Amino acid sequence: METLDHFESDYQPTSDEKTMAILSHILTLVCGFLAPLIIYLIKKDESPYVRKHAVESLNFQISVVIYGIGAAILVFLIIGIFLLIALGILAVILAIIATVKASEGKFYQYPFTIRLIKE
Repeated sequence: METLDHFESDYQPTSDEKTMAILSHILTLVCGFLAPLIIYLIKKDESPYVRKHAVESLNFQISVVIYGIGAAILVFLIIGIFLLIALGILAVILAIIATVKASEGKFYQYPFTIRLIKE
């Protein structure tokens, strides 16, 4: 897990930008990849800060779905059950970490993420 701050060191996101970045991470606990997708589509041209967070969150959620499909196939070998449980716990923990970083005005790069959507 690493924290990357690609923004200028003196850049301070507005309160609205922080809120949208926070929502792009935390709402994934409720509605999966739909929240960051909607936030990305609405805010991509308005705020580079929100766009970066929404893209990162969306890529992570897509990766979780891909890993979940792989683990679901392995359920027949019993190990898939444990992989699905571990994946769920990891997804929740990483979403919370990313939410905290977004609230601090920092960028968080999820580990194990397949970056299908570029900025």
